[in-house]
Amino acid sequence: MSVFCQKPLVATVTEVICESKTIFTLRLQLADLVEREAYKFKPGQFNMLYLFGVGEVPISIVSDPKDEGVIDHTIRIVGRVTEGLAKLEQGDQIGLRGPFGHGWPLLDAKNKDLLIVTGGLGCAPVVAAINYALKRRDHYRRLSIVQGVKHSNDLIWGERYDRWRQIENVEVFLAADESGPAWPFHKGRITELLDQVTVDPSNALAMICGPEGMMHAAAEKLIGLGIDPAQIFLSLERNMQCAMGHCGHCQFGADFICKDGPVFPYPAVRDRLGMEGV
Repeated sequence: MSVFCQKPLVATVTEVICESKTIFTLRLQLADLVEREAYKFKPGQFNMLYLFGVGEVPISIVSDPKDEGVIDHTIRIVGRVTEGLAKLEQGDQIGLRGPFGHGWPLLDAKNKDLLIVTGGLGCAPVVAAINYALKRRDHYRRLSIVQGVKHSNDLIWGERYDRWRQIENVEVFLAADESGPAWPFHKGRITELLDQVTVDPSNALAMICGPEGMMHAAAEKLIGLGIDPAQIFLSLERNMQCAMGHCGHCQFGADFICKDGPVFPYPAVRDRLGMEGV
């Protein structure tokens, strides 16, 4: 965990990118040069973004650790704080605490097929992992990306998927539960695409993010295809407020999502997914 977890650092908005009507990417740079150079994170970790006088929200980091001095966060507008963040402009300043939590096991995935399965805005926590793998292609074998959305209109980053599928040994599958007439990809559940993925089950690592029901179904499907459950990892979401395991809002059985997650090996949470009161 970062030494920056106690107090918010001042971060300056360098760019606001509109991804859709309700989703935007906030590009930040720490105002203090020493803090900027010392800040380090791993793909899959998150920051707490603090809008002065309004509140604080946990947001996944989507940029690459090697990006020079910028920290990207893709945000869905869902409440008072995110509504306020969406109104920010270049040059505005906010508070930033982090990074927090455990990220994706990308070092353990070296020399393996890398399978990334995401649903909805669940793609945001794994974008950093995708960028990481693409910038280090010689570290990994085949990269398979499977993205599902509820409606085809919900898909963001279409140009990124088009660009990624042009890279050697990278395949991209897209699905929508509901779609318009112009949707050229799969219509149906994301799990229906997993049979089409080119992956060596004996030498693969899977990363899954999205709604819990989807993650559970996808993980069980992958196990049925021969992937070792210990090589399947999930990024969970809960109501994280303190990011340090003190407030208890994100308790998940014996774990706290903010400090013990958000990334967990599937066997560690398999029996708790979807259970009420957990």
